[in-house]
Amino acid sequence: MLTDDHRAWGFTTSTGLGFTHHTIVDAHFDACRDAYLGLLGQAGIRPGAHVLDAGCGGGDFLPWLADLVGPQGRVSAVDLAEENVALAAERLTQWSPACPVDVRRADLLELPFADGTFDAVWCANTVQYLSDSELALALRELRRVVRPGGTIAVKDLDAHLITARPTDPYLFADFFRAAGRTPGYAAQLLRTRDLYRHLKAAGLTDVRQRTVLIEHFAPLTPQARAFYTQSSARLAEQALALGLSDEWRRFADPDAADHPLDGPDGYISEGNVLAVGTVPGEREFRGPVARSAGEEHI
Repeated sequence: MLTDDHRAWGFTTSTGLGFTHHTIVDAHFDACRDAYLGLLGQAGIRPGAHVLDAGCGGGDFLPWLADLVGPQGRVSAVDLAEENVALAAERLTQWSPACPVDVRRADLLELPFADGTFDAVWCANTVQYLSDSELALALRELRRVVRPGGTIAVKDLDAHLITARPTDPYLFADFFRAAGRTPGYAAQLLRTRDLYRHLKAAGLTDVRQRTVLIEHFAPLTPQARAFYTQSSARLAEQALALGLSDEWRRFADPDAADHPLDGPDGYISEGNVLAVGTVPGEREFRGPVARSAGEEHI
């Protein structure tokens, strides 16, 4: 799972994986909350279900998942970083979720649950850390622990849609193209639009996928500024080390007085993909899942 390049991305946890520390994960969730929750609402998670949050981080989605399944449901959550598990458990004591919620440390490649334990899985911003072979294994594990007819929903960031203004419109695209030429984190962030193929390869049926563009315009909210200036600075460090455009120097200092995102025309965007599939077999939760504009069955 771990590639050497994660150190360059920063914000690591005890796992050594970049951008997994709760401070940057929380900042990202807060910056994109409305879009994230909109995608969660399209995942097909039903009242009364037992749902697994696979890769829960510090637990940002847990109260919202609990609200979706309601008092007759249940939420279980796992994360690879012990400190994220502890933080999520601590936060649960403050949140008073709508249903029972349990959190434990576990690896998506070897889940500690019996076959068919869950009605659904929600896996957000997690498969970006897996190689192609690990992704295939993780999806097989998720399929194993979900009952026939159950739902597997995977949401992740699509780096193809990251761009900023005012600057070279290809600045971020050129970075990801250069960094993604070799196996590692950048290449996995560019794989997200192919999630539907990976779900189909795992044997899921009724696979559907949609991609959304999340845009932030000046003046950025404090939450958006906190995340995007810090994350852009880490990309700038790598881009300059790769010998890419000097334009990156404008993003190198999150606190710069002339930071591009702080100007009157400041803008930054990212893409998010939601891919959903069904475990083959008899359905227990009947009734159609509402489709949204832009969503495709594949």
